[in-house]
Amino acid sequence: MPKAFKYMPNPVTYTSPMSRLEPHESRTLRELVQSLRQYTEAADGSDTFSTAIDGLSILRSDQANRPAHCLFKPALYMTLQGAKWATFGEKRYRFAAGQALMVAVDIPSRGTVTVASSKTPYLGIAIELDFSIMQQVAEEIEMVLIAVGKPKARGAFVLELSRQLVDCAQHAIRLLETPEAIPTLYPGIMRELCYWLLTGPLGHQVSQIMIMANGHDQRIIQAIHTLRDKLSETTHVTDLALTANMSQATFHRQFKSVTGMTPLQYQKQLRLHEARRLLIFSNAMVESAALDVGYASVSQFSREYTRLFGTSPRRDVSNWRRSRPTA
Repeated sequence: MPKAFKYMPNPVTYTSPMSRLEPHESRTLRELVQSLRQYTEAADGSDTFSTAIDGLSILRSDQANRPAHCLFKPALYMTLQGAKWATFGEKRYRFAAGQALMVAVDIPSRGTVTVASSKTPYLGIAIELDFSIMQQVAEEIEMVLIAVGKPKARGAFVLELSRQLVDCAQHAIRLLETPEAIPTLYPGIMRELCYWLLTGPLGHQVSQIMIMANGHDQRIIQAIHTLRDKLSETTHVTDLALTANMSQATFHRQFKSVTGMTPLQYQKQLRLHEARRLLIFSNAMVESAALDVGYASVSQFSREYTRLFGTSPRRDVSNWRRSRPTA
């Protein structure tokens, strides 16, 4: 008998996730935390650690931070120790140890680590999801994808980490010890991860991600890709709506339901995040970074950059480099 999941609103509230774990689940989580501490023991402060597995990163912070802007990629962001929050549009998502934030599309965000210390650092894992594998798994278990209603900000939601999901993360981290086995074994771990996500308590919300491959949502995702891939070009909302075969009002409403912001807000934040990446990691000059992301006026770029990140481009780069540990 095919499974049919219907969407039911699931308001996010903050409680203590660790207190809800069964003893064996808590033990599994502690074991994974210990693995991550060993992997990041050379860290000093806050950092994101890339790994030999493409799309898997380890997150660590030794202190609670001030809110800052960042760009979330489509992924499952697991919190294993500590707590943090992220805001998409007007909605704030809190996810502490034993919880994860699932993000379906590229979304500029404002967030911070709220619980962390040098003795008990924030530790997490970001796993980029392979939606083609997720679609295959959904078909194999004969999941019937049903879109019911139009929930707001469906591009992200918080879920509880089950023992099976933590096991998948643990298996992936252990796989780092044998890099030669990653190409053969990691796709199986991704399949298992997708299976437990789809068959878990919030499988109905996970399934909505696949529904984005059809109808209005697919056209919104195509518009998001257009804005992302043509940052330096002038793209008008009227043109995006026309390409999506929607009225401007419908396009605006659907776009905000997925990203939590208007198309113009999304484009501006995407440009500024890319400019910050160029400034910090490519050593670009302010003028060239502004032009590369589509700003004709460097002064306007500097004003909007300062408004978003809280400081001027040059000072932001200087502060970032000063905060990095020396080799």
